[in-house]
Amino acid sequence: MQELSKKISLFTDSVIRRMTRISATYNAINLSQGFPDFQPPKPILDRLAEVAHNGPHQYAITWGAQNFRDALAEYRSRLLGRTIDPNSEIVVTCGSTEAMMVAIMTLVNPGEKVIIFSPFYENYGADTILSGAEPIYVSLNPPEFTFNPDELEAAFQQHPKALILCNPSNPCGKVFTRKELEYIATLADKYDTYVITDEVYEHIVYKPNVHTYFASLPGMYERTLTCSSLSKTYSITGWRLGHITAPSSIIEGARKIHDFLTVGAASPLQEAAYIGFKFSQQYYDDLLALYTHKKNILLDGLDSLGIIHTNPQGAYYVLLDISEFGFTDDLEFCEVLARDVGIGAVPGSSFFKEPVNYLIRLHFAKDDATLYEALNRLEHMKSIIKRRVI
Repeated sequence: MQELSKKISLFTDSVIRRMTRISATYNAINLSQGFPDFQPPKPILDRLAEVAHNGPHQYAITWGAQNFRDALAEYRSRLLGRTIDPNSEIVVTCGSTEAMMVAIMTLVNPGEKVIIFSPFYENYGADTILSGAEPIYVSLNPPEFTFNPDELEAAFQQHPKALILCNPSNPCGKVFTRKELEYIATLADKYDTYVITDEVYEHIVYKPNVHTYFASLPGMYERTLTCSSLSKTYSITGWRLGHITAPSSIIEGARKIHDFLTVGAASPLQEAAYIGFKFSQQYYDDLLALYTHKKNILLDGLDSLGIIHTNPQGAYYVLLDISEFGFTDDLEFCEVLARDVGIGAVPGSSFFKEPVNYLIRLHFAKDDATLYEALNRLEHMKSIIKRRVI
């Protein structure tokens, strides 16, 4: 038999999703894969019940149902500060995961380079490899996860086709400042580089931090593919509804890639979810208040337990320092944590290009009772997990 594609040897399966399976095996509280254990907004669920009986149940237009795109364009126009054409500047995808893959494949030829900040959401490396491109990693340095301007320009000097910008960042929760974004914009213009943004946590930005859309910066809309989804904003991660906003010249190509990757996103779910775009600002204020509350529960609890952790500026993840336990393999630590403590986490090494093996990622998109129970289990972590000799 002929051998399989060499690409599949260049990356593993998703460690995040693997940790969900391990959590299920040990009946652990799953703080690894970032999905809520509470209900989506009632108006969306009520509309879904209507759609279940009345439809549509057949294909929508491949790049998105018209009413969905109309509502999405109005919503994105408010956020980006410009008028977005629903018929030429939007493509609806099967989650932001497909949106990112489509964006990279639309821009990048095999052998071309893509800048990725490290730490990074694990899909970005695999997406780049699957596109035949070469990643260039630029470090975000803790505790504030700032980048070195000289290191970033050195990456741009390699003439990459694109830069991937996750803002707010998964896994570290960094919110890029306007000054940082303007510096990136200067380099993107100087070296004629596209920017692909992943902004799924755009409405979960903790005060006093402020989210700035890269595409809203002067001259940047023309070279930016803005990717996002409904998953985190409306707590419907399983619905797999994402989208790309970009100039019509880019979207025309993106629609071709999307069409042959997945044909289209689920039409009944588009019909139910589009009403979320019509929610008032109060909904987004309440969403931020909800996650600020949950963040405080987890971080205050970790402080009281004496566990070293990051303080995210956005998104709903926190990185814990496990160096005191003496493990040299953070994946092994996470397996022990799930089995013996009953907490599912993600090893930090799956997010870093650098040799980082002393961090794990937890998320706090959980019901309050779940978070308090997780803290109760973590209280006994130090006595349950024996210190290893390095």
